Amino acid sequence: MQNYLEHIVNYIISLCKIPSPSGNAGKAIQYVGQELDKLGVPYRISNKGGLIAELKGANSGKSRTVSAHVDTLGAMVKGIKDNGRLSFVRVGGYALSTVECENCIIETMEGKVYTGTVYYKSPSVHVDPDMKKEERLPENMEIVIDEVVSTKEEVQKLGIEIGDYISFDARSLVTESGFVKSRHLDDKACVGVILGVIKYFKENNITPYYDTYIYISNFEEVGHGSASSIPENTFEFLVVDMGAPGPGQNSSEYSVSICASDSGGPHNYELRKKLVRLAREKGIDYKLDIYPSYVSDGTVMLKAGNDSRVGIIGPGVYASHSYERTHKKGLLNTAELLKEYLQNE
Repeated sequence: MQNYLEHIVNYIISLCKIPSPSGNAGKAIQYVGQELDKLGVPYRISNKGGLIAELKGANSGKSRTVSAHVDTLGAMVKGIKDNGRLSFVRVGGYALSTVECENCIIETMEGKVYTGTVYYKSPSVHVDPDMKKEERLPENMEIVIDEVVSTKEEVQKLGIEIGDYISFDARSLVTESGFVKSRHLDDKACVGVILGVIKYFKENNITPYYDTYIYISNFEEVGHGSASSIPENTFEFLVVDMGAPGPGQNSSEYSVSICASDSGGPHNYELRKKLVRLAREKGIDYKLDIYPSYVSDGTVMLKAGNDSRVGIIGPGVYASHSYERTHKKGLLNTAELLKEYLQNE
């Protein structure tokens, strides 16, 4: 997989630059579809707008599904203020402090795009010395549009209305030391890994052990990404989603994380042991971890009544739901473990 690492990074950066907050992820889904077309991988789009691709395996009768999500955090216009500023509601769960002073894009239903910036309502310390102490609450935050407007009516003339989607500038970059930094690495880093592994399989004529479906969901950040359209005969459902390094955690930006349990409880023990065994046998750098404040598409899939064994792997992504960072080593270790998983019983 080492020779495919740059492809993985390119997929990630390309995806991160495509605005795709939950509910408006169609352009990112389209990008994934176009890349699968290049590789000759068939897929379909579900009624909810998710993508389900298929890789024929050496053994049929039962199948695996590998899942990642392309939707991201974002916002929606909640109201237009008399002074021409926008109030907004969050799409997904994040602290408002993580988007303060962030550039953003407002997309109207007609497809017009405007830029703006997220601010605390009185952002200058020279004007409001107490702004440093104020809690960042929805009623204290607003978006200043980069247009010459100062009234509600002038904003409405632009075509901006309540419910329009707001996307945050990803600010994607790759450092010489191998760090990949961007918003929305959760979970576009893992979609990039999956595309890289598929490319490796197709170009090297490798067949998965079982028939394998690739499920790219588009509503994970709001809690129902994989609640429907799970392919039939899925006996194992492997979620490829970020690990979360931080105080008290075992995850690392340089390793593949294997999740033993999230807020929905323990994942399948036998699948977890298989993933650990493969990592050990192949010399893949891995970390076991537990995420008590983490909900994945695997938990959602189980709560929807599906009967599958669930596991989660993914690169460690630092500062999740903020401006995030991972490393090429973590991406490569994740790709290596996914590759071995797909090739083995």
